[in-house]
Amino acid sequence: MDIAADEHPGDSHARLKTEMWAYTSLLLSDARMPRAITLTLLPSMRKAVTHLRQADPVLAALIERVGPFKPQYAEPTFRALARSIVFQQLHARAASTIYALLEAGCGEEGVPPAALARLRLPKLRTFGLSAQKSAYLKDFSERTAGGELDFAALPALPDRDVIAVLTRVKGVGVWTAHMFLLFALRRPDILPVGDYAIRAAMQKAFELPGLPRPPEIEHIAAPWRPWASVASWYLWRSLDGPAAP
Repeated sequence: MDIAADEHPGDSHARLKTEMWAYTSLLLSDARMPRAITLTLLPSMRKAVTHLRQADPVLAALIERVGPFKPQYAEPTFRALARSIVFQQLHARAASTIYALLEAGCGEEGVPPAALARLRLPKLRTFGLSAQKSAYLKDFSERTAGGELDFAALPALPDRDVIAVLTRVKGVGVWTAHMFLLFALRRPDILPVGDYAIRAAMQKAFELPGLPRPPEIEHIAAPWRPWASVASWYLWRSLDGPAAP
């Protein structure tokens, strides 16, 4: 099951932190993954932050507290999404170990889909994967190796089509698709309304009586368009203190 997006959040702070950073940590925990680009150097991102400051006084205060916009990204590849499946609902350190074993088991760096598709389910289980995740990865790799999923074509697709393509994969729900759009395809206007951390951050920042539901989130976020991805990053970071210099 896809974490967070499938609307079954846990209540504990530990669960909140897992959901909040599951995808970002999996993209960044391996030194071989592409490193950060500082989007504050790009005019479009300066424009985005200026827009958000002017459009929403609550978000302006949050931006001031968090600091510069410094997201980190990975490339929109099979590997990035395979890692997201491995990391779902796991501590980053444990998931990193499992993924390293998976990569070694494939015999090739980067876990090529064809190499993963050749592995049998019992072999996948020996890496520490659950039966469910093993089945998810098997299905995903077979679809990709067979040409049903073409990652090279994703950058040209509109957001809704990317979501439709990715959620055909077992174990990939709307939340994971949103994270892929935001942190791999680097789309500027993604609002993950099913993300528990986004809901918690909005409840805190806007002093709401409870966790907002998607319609309320959309209403509050209307002035953020077309830079909802930037606003989302600030909401996540607001729960984790000031951004690192």
